[in-house]
Amino acid sequence: MSLRDEFYESFRKIPKAELHLHIEAVISVDSIKKLYAKKNGCELSDDKLKEIFGYSDLNGFIDAFLQVQDMFSSVDDFDLVFADLEKYIIDNGISYCEAFFAPSAFLKKGFDFAEMMRNYQKNVRKIKKNTGVTVNLLLDVSRTFGPEVSEKNLDLLLENRIPEVIGIGLGGAESKGPAKEFGHVFERARQNGLKTVAHAGEDTGPQSVWDTINILHAQRIGHGTSCAEDDRLMDTLASMRLPLEVCPTSNVFTKKYVDSIENHPIRLFFDKKIVVTVNTDDPLFFRVSLIDEYWNLYSKAKFTKEELVQIIINSFNASFISDEEKNDFCGKVREVASAVLTVVP
Repeated sequence: MSLRDEFYESFRKIPKAELHLHIEAVISVDSIKKLYAKKNGCELSDDKLKEIFGYSDLNGFIDAFLQVQDMFSSVDDFDLVFADLEKYIIDNGISYCEAFFAPSAFLKKGFDFAEMMRNYQKNVRKIKKNTGVTVNLLLDVSRTFGPEVSEKNLDLLLENRIPEVIGIGLGGAESKGPAKEFGHVFERARQNGLKTVAHAGEDTGPQSVWDTINILHAQRIGHGTSCAEDDRLMDTLASMRLPLEVCPTSNVFTKKYVDSIENHPIRLFFDKKIVVTVNTDDPLFFRVSLIDEYWNLYSKAKFTKEELVQIIINSFNASFISDEEKNDFCGKVREVASAVLTVVP
């Protein structure tokens, strides 16, 4: 057995959490083809598929993401998404998941938000029944469409609350929607008992992260890549124990601050005692799985297996489950890691 195969076999057995995952981007190519055929009455050509996925920067990726969203023609189409999410969870040995859903484009198409919530609840409960894995959802209020749309998305969520949606996140085009414009949305979310997270430092500089901390008061930072340019910010993140949802392959793919896994600042963040977690962001679009991300850090970024197990533990501790659940999961991680890796961090 090769070193890579041995790694995958052992790390697949270790319980893992994924905290930064967009459900629409877990969809498979087969499901995309089904959506396209249903909507257009013809097959999706290979040339069109290559065109959709031919992006080279963050804005190009967002455009591709919106093109895939546009293929949905009814709320029932989300059944395909959640079926693919279930397979992804099983394939990667994920024991707990927090995932974003982005309703803005679907609402513009005329989808009913309440119907979407019923579909999501049905499918999340189906995953729990089939796998035992809890999936909690975060509403992406989306900076791409501006603060007004974010307010409306939050209103819809508050009017149609389901226990499976535990919070909000700010995603989309960071350069077009500065974090400081969304403070009121986040304040209202907190007042209504919702958790708050935000993408920041993915496509703009450290000030975006500062604003996310000081104005949005987010409980986790998505990406945070540009934090590497600000020593005081890194020290602040470490002292606050404010987790980063790091998505290594995504950051390399969008080519803003990182040109390779070898040069990704996650190594710097980890050494600075920042609470880093590892995630995939958009598995389909960046052609990566959660186990791939751990392998890449091991084989290219000089992380030891012991350090990777610590990052897995970080992910559970940074999640929005109860302290009791965190302790249980972390205990299981140590137990399995001790058996398959002979390490106990």
